[in-house]
Amino acid sequence: EATSLGFVRLLVGIPLSLWHPSFLLLSSFPESSTMLASRFASPLLRSVSARCFSCTTPVYSASNVARNQFEEIVGKQLEDIREAGTWKTERIIKSRQANLVYVDGQSEPVLNFCANNYLGLSSHIEVIAAAQRALDTHGAGLSSVRFICGTQDIHMDLETKIAEFHSREAAILYASCFDANAGLFEAMLTPEDAVLSDELNHASIIDGIRLCKAQKHRYTHMDMADLESKLAAVQSTSRMRLIVTDGVFSMDGDVAPLGKIMELAKKYDALVFIDECHATGFLGKTGRGTEEYLGLRSEVDIINSTLGKALGGAAGGYTCGPAGLITLLRQKSRPYLFSNSLPPPVVASASKVFDLLMHDSSLTERVANNTTLFRTRMTEAGFKIMGDNHPICPVWLGDARLASDISDEMLERGIYVIGFSFPVVPKGKARIRVQLSAVHTTEDVNRCVDAFIEIGKRKNVI
Repeated sequence: EATSLGFVRLLVGIPLSLWHPSFLLLSSFPESSTMLASRFASPLLRSVSARCFSCTTPVYSASNVARNQFEEIVGKQLEDIREAGTWKTERIIKSRQANLVYVDGQSEPVLNFCANNYLGLSSHIEVIAAAQRALDTHGAGLSSVRFICGTQDIHMDLETKIAEFHSREAAILYASCFDANAGLFEAMLTPEDAVLSDELNHASIIDGIRLCKAQKHRYTHMDMADLESKLAAVQSTSRMRLIVTDGVFSMDGDVAPLGKIMELAKKYDALVFIDECHATGFLGKTGRGTEEYLGLRSEVDIINSTLGKALGGAAGGYTCGPAGLITLLRQKSRPYLFSNSLPPPVVASASKVFDLLMHDSSLTERVANNTTLFRTRMTEAGFKIMGDNHPICPVWLGDARLASDISDEMLERGIYVIGFSFPVVPKGKARIRVQLSAVHTTEDVNRCVDAFIEIGKRKNVI
């Protein structure tokens, strides 16, 4: 019985003392377990324990009534999503990520215009070869967090390259940029500080800020007057002020007014953080991101970005900035301290991407040319294309069901795009987000536009 209850505790993940105070004794004196269990253990817990060892029945920790109620609640939510036309279907790709992909249910390859593979490096021959070599020399994974036995020479080399690429003092790797955003604000900000965040910042930024204890303020999207009023209000009540913004807002494709943000930061003695996930590697003449695109290179204090989009597309994220901050994150950042190290093949593939980018910017130029072609032709045809001159090209439609229907018809014509609707974007602001890549040919882009025009006319969109 003691063994059974110990096994239940392992499975459920809750100390037995939280079920009933007497279980504290049960844990301390296993020899008395039979007596104590028969006296104090609930019938439900004894039943679960027995089922654990029979291995014939699934283990449930809730009553049938609670489970039925839960399933009704979930079922109603799923039904509402379907009725609203915002249901998201995961299409299955059966090939490498590229401009042409094989999708389950399609007899022919389709043109992919919805990946974050901006530079087309996800399947680049040199990137793949680097990953394969690392698999042989450094293994599949580390089975450890960084500070125990999870730091290899290639991790340190990649962090050095990232810092050099961004012209910063140091960098630190995370399992994803979501983790980088989740681990930054809690580690560096206290209740004495204030954080001011754009209202349309990425969900990972929002969640990361929620974890910290700083004074939290949200300013209207790219509204510098609103940002300034909030900076003025907290200047005398905060020790440190941090302005937080995406470099490029992924749903709209618009670029943050970084120059004006920097002016306000200097005026009110604030630091600036920027998330560059949709900019690093391809925005700006050499792909250095929003700063370079706007002529403000190396002025931002802290940069977070991802290895999972333009930089090979596998996984991983990072923070780069002052050496002192990076050292602090190694000591305090919870996602860094409690997550496994990035796998060696991922590290090596990203490292090879930085080698390519620091010696050649031709891919950056190619994706820029494709972007201009798509935006020009679509606008001339009568479509509303949101955002700035960025490879994220949201085709505005407004209606969620219309966006879903058009994306389905585009797939029938061999063009893979996805409709975005609530809760990914606000209600009434549905769109199809088209993303250009350096691997798209001129013929690819024109074929995509032609399909949009044909369907758009038939559905009275243009």
